Amino acid sequence: MTPSPTADVARDAQITATRTLARTRWRVAAVLTLLMVGVYFGFILLVAYRPALLGGLVSDGLSLGIVLGVLVIVSAWVLTLIYVQWANRVYDPALAALRAMPGSETAARQPPGGAR
Repeated sequence: MTPSPTADVARDAQITATRTLARTRWRVAAVLTLLMVGVYFGFILLVAYRPALLGGLVSDGLSLGIVLGVLVIVSAWVLTLIYVQWANRVYDPALAALRAMPGSETAARQPPGGAR
């Protein structure tokens, strides 16, 4: 039995949507990764080329280097939070919609009612 032309069109649309979603996910991950790399290497370059600047005191007993080091760590958490929020709001619902499309291999494997 050969698939109908309508099934082929639906399958092509699903493949296109899946590729678009994958490209979007890649772009978001790449931008956030580049931001983290920039923050980290910016700090490392300051350590290497401007150690006197980092040794300056912000307040009694607290140097600029310590403050910036903490900000590097906090930025990693913030960028991770941004990715998780994006994935929960955009990526996961879009992926669920793709999986729910008729003819999807995942939809065919799931029992009725969507229980796993």
